[in-house]
Amino acid sequence: MVKRKSLGQAVGRGAVYLFSMVLAAFFVTPLLWFVVAPFNPEATLSVQIPARPSLANFEEVFRNQVAVRGLLINSPIIAGGTMVGTALIAALTAYGISRAQLPGKQVLTSILILFSSVVTGTASMVPIFLLMFSLRLINTHLGVILVMVGGLIPSAVFIMEDFVESIPRSYEEAAMVSGARPLQVFWDVAFPLIRPGVMVVAIWAFVNAWGAFLTPFILLRSPDLLPASVAFYRFYDLESSTAMLTLVSAYALVYTAPVLVLYLLVNARYGFRFYGGIKR
Repeated sequence: MVKRKSLGQAVGRGAVYLFSMVLAAFFVTPLLWFVVAPFNPEATLSVQIPARPSLANFEEVFRNQVAVRGLLINSPIIAGGTMVGTALIAALTAYGISRAQLPGKQVLTSILILFSSVVTGTASMVPIFLLMFSLRLINTHLGVILVMVGGLIPSAVFIMEDFVESIPRSYEEAAMVSGARPLQVFWDVAFPLIRPGVMVVAIWAFVNAWGAFLTPFILLRSPDLLPASVAFYRFYDLESSTAMLTLVSAYALVYTAPVLVLYLLVNARYGFRFYGGIKR
């Protein structure tokens, strides 16, 4: 009886392992193509390890001035501006909502999150376009950054509130008794403690802005202002509406690199073990 039970457990574990391997292969295969195709002079949709890996695809990509400018200048401007604006405004807003005696503030936060799903959505692009046109911010990076920040703020405030609520109010009361002004209390006491939350929001906002397509596609007109997420069209054959896989794969690999580097830097610095400014 014991042997049959052990045999059944072994068969069950084997089935789980086999299923896990099949599932892993299902997800790994596209990643394998993503790594191999850029170095294949004749890349196709199938995973083909090139006999002679080449950098010719990357050389062709970097000859395209619009794509290079989008990757090295425009995308960092949009993603960096969105990151700074979202993190700063979310920190101040979450702190204000947390410390202010507002009736129904939880309902207010929930409503903001609900509307945030519409602000940068497809349905809202017409009023957003008209608003940016009225403000004369069409075809400007500032207009794209403002729209992106406006769409990310509600969710960012929701994330930051948990970090702000974890701060003991006694720290702030001690600073105020010592004569610190409200702004000093925030920067010198609260901000060091919510710094992990600010970093989480900043990285989240950067990744969202880096991969954004619809907003810059609609608001930007000049090819010199397009971010890398929109500049992908430079590697499509417009006559046949087909992608040049060799160039798209190479550009996609380069496009992913900054986000990967950001992840590695944060992981190396903190290991995602965030600490506040005061140790207990």
